[in-house]
Amino acid sequence: MIGRALGHDLKRSNVLPCAVIGQDTRESSSWIADRVTLGLGASGIEVHSAGVITTPGIAYLARSRKYAAGVVISASHNPWMDNGIKIFSCDGYKLPDAHEIAIEQEIFGLLQNPEAHVDSSFRGSRSLPGDAELRRAYIEWLATNVSTNLTGLRVLVDCANGAAAVEGPELVRLCGIQASFLNAAPDGKNINENCGALHPETLAKAVAERPGEFDLGVTFDGDADRALFCDSNGRVVNGDAVLLLAARYMKSKGTLPNDTVVATTMSNMGLEIALRNSGIRLLRANVGDKYVLEQMQKSGAVLGGEQSGHIIFRDGEATTGDGLLTALRVMDALARTGKPLADLVSDLKVFPQIIENVRVREKVPFTKVPKIQGAIEAAERELDGNGRVVVRYSGTEALARVMIEAESEEKMKALAQGIAGAIKKALGT
Repeated sequence: MIGRALGHDLKRSNVLPCAVIGQDTRESSSWIADRVTLGLGASGIEVHSAGVITTPGIAYLARSRKYAAGVVISASHNPWMDNGIKIFSCDGYKLPDAHEIAIEQEIFGLLQNPEAHVDSSFRGSRSLPGDAELRRAYIEWLATNVSTNLTGLRVLVDCANGAAAVEGPELVRLCGIQASFLNAAPDGKNINENCGALHPETLAKAVAERPGEFDLGVTFDGDADRALFCDSNGRVVNGDAVLLLAARYMKSKGTLPNDTVVATTMSNMGLEIALRNSGIRLLRANVGDKYVLEQMQKSGAVLGGEQSGHIIFRDGEATTGDGLLTALRVMDALARTGKPLADLVSDLKVFPQIIENVRVREKVPFTKVPKIQGAIEAAERELDGNGRVVVRYSGTEALARVMIEAESEEKMKALAQGIAGAIKKALGT
């Protein structure tokens, strides 16, 4: 039904619509991709499968090959039992919320009488193994984003038993990188299992146990739209540090418009200070890559991202976070500067953070509850610019999240508990 609803939507706005579909390595991904392909085909949509490919790989193909839509079957960083569907429009961007809601409404309509929409005579094609030429086109495009010789770099790569296990090895061969691989043998159930960007300590430990063997490590999540790193000593380098490194490198090349970077409200205050010391302005967006992208488009910034390693480079053709592209950009900076990763981010002083969650019965704007707003303002006065207060509601749960950053952990804890107490008294369950 999902494929049919999407197919109907595409036919309304395209003369000869054609879609591209890809998937991660979960056990259920192939079956779901086959069913979506069947629904699209039954609606008159020609479907090309790229097989197992990263989520940003489909975004690139949708844009570069002029497909009406790109569809990815993946649950990203979640366990193998979960799965989902991501849709990109012909320009490589995720569909706007209103557009997704319209498609969802049609899906619910079709589900009211599913038998009436089944065409038993139509036979869809299998999604695997997919067209290797499509995957190759994506890999070759990635390689064009690096102008520096990377052959001297020694890298340990954790593929999370996900999509990066397919594109990653071929990409490093094409770029001449000296790479060894971890968790590059997906079996349908081991995606993200104690590995990848959700568990960067796995990579860091492996690098630390082999001193002098690697210049850095890189680790991806299941659909490889994010990347985290570790330095040659096995210290984890998160998305904040990547933003700092990339921003300064781009500024040095004159490719950082308005010397501006976009991060989220959760990025550490240490990043803001380090960027400011380098003459770079930090803008903050709500948590979520879509909000980062919106702020980037609004401000004209070409670099933005999250602590999770979801980094967006808009100084080229990319339209979404791409872990493989991020890895190449970091390696390009190391090779061009001749400096180790640890040195490039050594001045990033990470402020301690504490987060208090409070379950609430309703999500009333904090500014409309005087006692809560008063507690927030009191905490900000107490910090006096030497820390940060972020209070927000969870986007998926009935929770208020109180985050405090400060140099003093004792002060941080007291302030967080004070705000959390005010929220619990006013709105708690």
